[in-house]
Amino acid sequence: MKTLVKICRQLAIGDFEFSRHAFHRVIERNISEAEIRQAGAKAHLIEDYPHDKYSPSCLLLGFTTAGRPLHFQVSYVDTELVKIITLYQPSETKWYMDYTRRR
Repeated sequence: MKTLVKICRQLAIGDFEFSRHAFHRVIERNISEAEIRQAGAKAHLIEDYPHDKYSPSCLLLGFTTAGRPLHFQVSYVDTELVKIITLYQPSETKWYMDYTRRR
């Protein structure tokens, strides 16, 4: 399985792919590749899902250089590219201001 360091490194250099769901959400939420790379480079783990339905995954939080917070759910499966399962800007109504704890 991939380590967090490897996942962040791959996100930073653009070695990632989207699930169908994530692809639609990135377009819908106007999240650019540059923002994904910026936020992914220094993302940190906030939730771990070792028994997720399809494969072990985790939820990461990273910030763009403009300060936009992004949550990434990514698969731990060791494949050539990091698989982004979903990606979104966390809502302040659902997350506390540090974006690491749900309300």
